[in-house]
Order: sequence, then structure tokens, then C-alpha cells
Amino acid sequence: MPTSLAPPLTRQRAVLLAAYTGDESWRPEASLDELARLAGPAGVEVVGQVSQRARGHQPASYIGKGRVRTLKEEKSSLAFNAVIADDELTPEQHRYLENVLDVDVLDRTAVILHIFAQHARSREGQLQVELAQYRYRLPRLTGRGVELSRMGAAARGGMGVNVRGPGETKLETDRRRIRRRISELNREIESVRAKRAHSRRQRRLSGTPVVALAGYTNAGKSTLLNALTGAGVLSSDQLFATLDPTTRRVQMPSGQEILLTDTVGFIQKLPSDLVAAFRATLEEIVEADLILHVVDASHPQVEEQVEAVEDELEDLGVGDRPRLTVLNKCDLVAPERLGRLRDDLDACVAISALTGHGLVQLAEQIAAAIAAAFVHVDVQIPYDDAALVSLFRTRGMVDAEQHDDRGTHITGKLPAALLPSFRAYLS
Repeated sequence: MPTSLAPPLTRQRAVLLAAYTGDESWRPEASLDELARLAGPAGVEVVGQVSQRARGHQPASYIGKGRVRTLKEEKSSLAFNAVIADDELTPEQHRYLENVLDVDVLDRTAVILHIFAQHARSREGQLQVELAQYRYRLPRLTGRGVELSRMGAAARGGMGVNVRGPGETKLETDRRRIRRRISELNREIESVRAKRAHSRRQRRLSGTPVVALAGYTNAGKSTLLNALTGAGVLSSDQLFATLDPTTRRVQMPSGQEILLTDTVGFIQKLPSDLVAAFRATLEEIVEADLILHVVDASHPQVEEQVEAVEDELEDLGVGDRPRLTVLNKCDLVAPERLGRLRDDLDACVAISALTGHGLVQLAEQIAAAIAAAFVHVDVQIPYDDAALVSLFRTRGMVDAEQHDDRGTHITGKLPAALLPSFRAYLS
């Protein structure tokens, strides 16, 4: 199971490490505070933080070797048994810190993977987390290869290099086992991806607009989904509380129906292996007609969080997709601060998913944004094809509807995908 691959983080007392150049959008203190919030739910007690500015990350030691030696001298007073780097460590950096400090060494990626393993509930989510974990582990097994090869050489007693020792054999066996499991997981996830693609094609043919919720983790996407649909999905004040995508049907005030999809949250320095593993889930965003970028307006680093999400959406290839920025948790923000955020961010609507404030205005803006992509039509539908009238009402937007001896005359807007169904009755 994926949870068996999670790093053993319980009962860890950790010092957090950050190396920075000064060009980062996040202040190192803010980034380390976020890392501490990640470490807490993973079972880690944070006992210290170390940040060091340098011209660049140290390729061998992450932070400077002098600072590592100083940290070693502080080991007794701080009583730490682990360090967690705020970036993804290379195998060489991992090995160096582990050898010098003689503690468990983790990085931001390992902690995120641990949390994902804890929170994945569906079979799909578990497959994706397990794939990301194995991709993360494989090069780190390779990084340990020097030590294991030396163990093998010692066991051989200086025999020829063509004779493989037990350490080297174990390493190669582990590599083969992991590569084989990665191949199996890729096949299973491709099957999931194909099923999702089929479902999306069916939705597209039905003409039901799809609206995807995207945003930084803990911005309140699941709470908003619950508020708009009564979905009852888990919402909690913690990072990555939910991973599995949830889609619910919503009826707009106009009577039109949409599909609202909640997706996994983003975070700065999101591991590339995790993005790759969750490709099937993130395609829900790629295929959406409209993206709601849900923002935690109360967060001290709200601008940096917005930038991180926008960068991820750009990487997914949806930078030009119709988008509506939703300032959530506005009940926790001073009016002047909220006003500045409205000025800085385009196409905003301020809401509180928890109290319901602004949800009517949000529904109106969603309907308007969807309507902008619809096609204006004028149709005369005979009474013996009344099902199309119902389809127009639920999938389109009715401007006027009249009944006469020829049937039902409707003017309004429809999704382009539904035009073939009404072509015979177009005026």
C-alpha cells in the first residue's frame, strides 16, 4: 500500500533548512513557516530553523559545509534527530547531510509525499501517490550505490571487479523491483486516464459546461464545493486535506446546469514527479470550460500563492483558459486590504464559502463567463420533440420562450457541442 512507502516521520524532532539566493518570490522565513505547517500533520516536531543566503545552492551540501558543522555542534542542545530541507535534495546532498549529521534527512518533497500517502482514499489517488513515491525513491537508491558497491568490494576481499558482492546485488534487485512496479503503476493509471477521458467525452457531448476549482492548498476549494453543491466532501484547515477529485452537478439561478469539479491543491515547489503522477487528475483542469482560481484572501503570502498557482496553470497549458479569480475567506480580511486585492487581481469576486457571503454574485459571474462562450440560436421545436426543450433549458440559456401551433419557439444560447442536436430546427 502507498502508506507503507511514507517516510517514518513520527517521533521526529527536526531542524528545518533553507538555502536561498535572494531572487526567490517567497521570503525564506515564510517558506520555512509553510514547511513547518507541512511537517506538523506528518508527525514532526520542529525544534529549529536554519536559513542561509548564498550565491547558489551548494551542490554537495545544500547549505554551506561550515553551517552544517555548526549545526552538528548544536545537535545535543537542540536534541534533534532529523533535518528537513525546504527544497528537493539531490542524492549527493542527502548523503552528505546524513553522513555528517548522523540524523534522518528529508526534504520538502518527502514530507509532501508522506502527507499525500496519508490522505489518499480512492484507489486512483493511492496509485498516483505510490507512483510519485517510487519515482522519488529510485534515484536515491542510485545515490546510495557508491556505499553499497564499497560494501560489496569489502565482502569480496579484493577479488576481481566482475564478481558482484551482496551489497551491489541488493541494490540492483531493488532497482529492478521498483522499475517493474513503476511500469505496473503506469499501466494502471493509464487505464484510469482512459476512463476519465471517456467520461469527459460524454460530458462534452451532453453540452454540460465544466467548471474546475483550482487553487493553493487550503484556500477553501472543498468548502466552496460543499457550499455550492452540498457535496459533503471533507474540508479541513490543513494542507492537502483532500486529494481525490470530486465532480457534482450544480443548477445555476437561471436553471442552467453545470458540472463543478474540485481538484488537488497546488503548493510552491510542487514536486515534478507528483505533477506527473497526478496527470490524470489534473486533466480535469485542462478540459474545463472555466477555471475558478480560489484564493485565500486572508493569507499573509496571498500574492505569492496566486503567483505559484498561475505558474502551475501555465505549465499545464491552460494559461489562456477563461478564468474567474475568487477571493475566499473575505470575512477574515480588513476592508482596505480586500480592496487592494481586488485592484491587484483581475476579474475578482469576494466570497466566504464558510458563511455564504457572495455566493449569489459568484453564481451570476460563473453563468456570465460560461455564456460568453455559448452560441446564440433561434429554434422552433415541434411538440413531438419536447425533450429538446428540456435540454435547452438545462444545458443552455433561454432568453425568450413562446408556444404556438407549430411548437416551442426559443431564442437563447447553447454550447457549441449541442448545435448538431438542434440543427434541424434552427431558424
